[in-house]
Formats: sequence, structure tokens, C-alpha cells
Amino acid sequence: MTAELLRVTGLHAFYGESHILHGVDFKVDRGEVVILLGRNGAGRTTTLRAIMGLVGRRSGSVMINGREAVALQPHQIARLGVGYCPEERGIYASLTTQENLLLPPLVASGGMSLEEIYAMFPNLAERLGTQGTRLSGGEQQMLAVARILRTGAKLLLLDEISEGLAPVIVQSLSRMILALRDRGYTIVLVEQNFRFALPLADRFYVMEHGQIVEGFAASELGGRMAALGERLAV
Repeated sequence: MTAELLRVTGLHAFYGESHILHGVDFKVDRGEVVILLGRNGAGRTTTLRAIMGLVGRRSGSVMINGREAVALQPHQIARLGVGYCPEERGIYASLTTQENLLLPPLVASGGMSLEEIYAMFPNLAERLGTQGTRLSGGEQQMLAVARILRTGAKLLLLDEISEGLAPVIVQSLSRMILALRDRGYTIVLVEQNFRFALPLADRFYVMEHGQIVEGFAASELGGRMAALGERLAV
């Protein structure tokens, strides 16, 4: 088994006639937390959606655990052990917390049990019978991530999970990501909140105009902070 879990090469993506990604290249090793940085409109969310096959058209290469996935459908990609948490969370309003948790099918063995999920997200354990729309924004975000963990996915694609949340909830999400990394999960995180992302990542990639323009390890961050601040306006 190689260290590399995901490799994206020459990835182009289109919505209708709009050409959004222009040859994206990056890789993610097993157990890494990788952050995609960039301004709004840089193509970060589209990159996650293109990996999952959720764009109108794509070309290039998406290798997941050694298997080419660029021609696969989203449900087939999920069964390679990939979980996607979109920015809009996708909580079903008419279902309870527990029903939302149990809805996605299992895609691989080794998913978290409900007991493990409730231990990681005690807020959810207290709101099992609560309808999705009655959960707070932070609780909805926890639920959106938690239901992926039950499916057995080990590669998590998380889009702007801290957006609009109170600082205390953001801190809780930071602890969650670090705990998942300790358990062997591999995470690709799109995040606008640089201060939230900074202590979490093993590696950063910076996107501009639908391309990766820079990539570096967390150990190199110190010497790049000034340039990143200008580039990202943080």
C-alpha cells in the first residue's frame, strides 16, 4: 500500500460552457490534512466537486487509492471510500438527528459506530429526536460530518466547515479534525478562515484562477506568511 491516497493531475472542470478548473495538480498522502487556500472564486469548491464527479464535465486524472476515478459516477466514487461534506451541509429538515445520521448507505467497512460518533459529538447525542432545521448551525455542521464517518469513508472532502459559526464551535471543529487525523483519516479541507486552518494542516495548496499556484508543507509556513497574507488578504 503506497503512502499516496489521492492524486489529481491536469484536472479540468466545466459548468455548462464555463471552464472553471484549468489543469489542477496536487496530491494527498494517507493520514494527511491538506488545506486548499484561495480567494472566493479561485476554484477550491469546484475542485472538491470535480473529485466527486459533481460537475457538468471534467477531464484529466483523479486517482483514488490507485484507481482512476475520472470516468466514474458520484456513487461509484463514494464507494472508493470518499465522503463529501458540502458547504450547504445538506441536512434533511424533516428528519431527526438520528434519522439524518442513519440515512447514507455504508460505502466501506470500518465506519464509526453510533456510540463512537456520539462520544465525538456529544451535542448530537443530546438532540437525537430533534428535526434537522431545529439544530443550531454548529450542530448541523457536526451532523453533516458525523454521518460521513458512519459510512466508512476514509478520505474526507470538507468544504468551509467553519463558515458562519461561533468561535467556540470553530474550536470544537478544530479538535474534531485533529482527532480524525489521529484515527488515520485523510482530509482535504477548503477553508477561508486561515487562522482556523493554520494549525490543522500537514500541507497547503494555494489556488488562483482555477489552478494550483503554490504548494508547501506546514513546516515551510513561517517563511511564507507575509506573501500569503497579501495573496489571500487575510
